[in-house]
Amino acid sequence: MNDKLDRFINYMGNVRKLSDNTVESYSRDLRQYIEYIKSKNIASFKNTNKTTIITYLLYMQKNGRATSTISRNLASIRAFYQYLASERIIDRDPTLDLESPKVEKKLPVILSSKEVELLLEQPDINNAKGIRDKSMLELLYATGIRVSELVSLDFDDINVELGYIRCSRNNDRERIIPVGTIALDILGRYVCEIRPELVKNKSVKALYVNYKGERLTRQGFWKIIKGYKNKAKIKKDITPHTLRHSFAAHLIENGADLKSVQEMLGHSDISTTQVYTQITRNRIKEVYNKAHPRA
Repeated sequence: MNDKLDRFINYMGNVRKLSDNTVESYSRDLRQYIEYIKSKNIASFKNTNKTTIITYLLYMQKNGRATSTISRNLASIRAFYQYLASERIIDRDPTLDLESPKVEKKLPVILSSKEVELLLEQPDINNAKGIRDKSMLELLYATGIRVSELVSLDFDDINVELGYIRCSRNNDRERIIPVGTIALDILGRYVCEIRPELVKNKSVKALYVNYKGERLTRQGFWKIIKGYKNKAKIKKDITPHTLRHSFAAHLIENGADLKSVQEMLGHSDISTTQVYTQITRNRIKEVYNKAHPRA
């Protein structure tokens, strides 16, 4: 079974050209599924059927897995069986008639302006690590780019003098995003003072690097922002995506038009961007309820 999975993972990564994170997610979900069906003494994917998959999904639910997690696992299983059917490893795809569980859409966590300021104040800019970290945090909040896009930035993707970054993701079209003066100042300091010390190999293209001079990873950044969140004693559950959400919500809250925000975020569908209007409406209602004497 694992050999079939390895072929599928290779196909998704090298033929479909999916991102590393997506491929890792497929691999993780499907290895867990394979462990489950092996525990049921099923030795071949040919011996699985719709009931097998439904039983597995119920097993996940019984073990307290979130609906979103179950839905994502089903998507991974569905893609895998489609591949097996296309390769004629199985006669029929058992996921054809299966419906994904409905996932309740939760509004993303947004930091207030004061919380953002508090978080951005945490790095110590008297040392190299602090300058690098503050540059990353400021750039995320100034541009709203994804963390995967942040760590994928190359040195040639920035223009400090003209005040913009060039951002592209997988096969998405390129985006040119303006950068505010505060983020530009610390970015310029990082580029001039810190990066040359960290990058030993001049062939390295990455903008943000670790102490080995290698491109910083998403996991590395996650540890960084988690550390500063704890240091700032912010109680909200902050993820690397929180600054992106806050960037969008604060822009709309302060009068930016939805189309411009969509463009900066790189959303293909404006309905994805519209979630931030709901957040701002909720916040306005909270302020009203707290402040108005007859609320």
